[in-house]
Amino acid sequence: MATIAYAMLTSLDGYIAGPSGGIDLPVPEEELHQHFNDGMRRTSIALCGRRMYETMRFWDSREREIAASEVERDFARAWRETPKIVFSTTLREVGPNARLVKGGAEAVARSLKAETDGEISVSGAELAAHLARAGLIDEYRLYLHPVVLGAGKPYFQSGLSLALKSLGTERLAQGVTLLRYAPAGIDG
Repeated sequence: MATIAYAMLTSLDGYIAGPSGGIDLPVPEEELHQHFNDGMRRTSIALCGRRMYETMRFWDSREREIAASEVERDFARAWRETPKIVFSTTLREVGPNARLVKGGAEAVARSLKAETDGEISVSGAELAAHLARAGLIDEYRLYLHPVVLGAGKPYFQSGLSLALKSLGTERLAQGVTLLRYAPAGIDG
């Protein structure tokens, strides 16, 4: 059985995107990028909401193989090799190694969790909130960047109430601190 983890870079004030909706957090430099590369390689399946998938489609581009640094090329390869399920009612198609699902995120995630080994990643605040309300997220990873955005899209959706227990912290490059939590009552 797989574990489902929701992991995102976030500002100190809890935002994963700025007021305009753009990713206004600093770009990961090589050492931090490598941490994310390793995480992508450990991912058996990536579950993505529409907005996050559209942002990450950048890594599908073959130009990433020639126009990027080695750490970026490595991430692009890991992204392309990882199967993705994209939840959207508005997209008509998705790119390579991705499957479009129009609804039923809870049922799909529950089935994948039972049928998959390893880790399933969740990207996108709305999708994560939906799965959290269904009790399907096993771990929350907040990568706190030492910046304050002041407003924007929060890591935790408004109205979502969770009791969590700490699984630990880790200091990473660029002043980022990883905070890991599990729902209270889940051993980790």
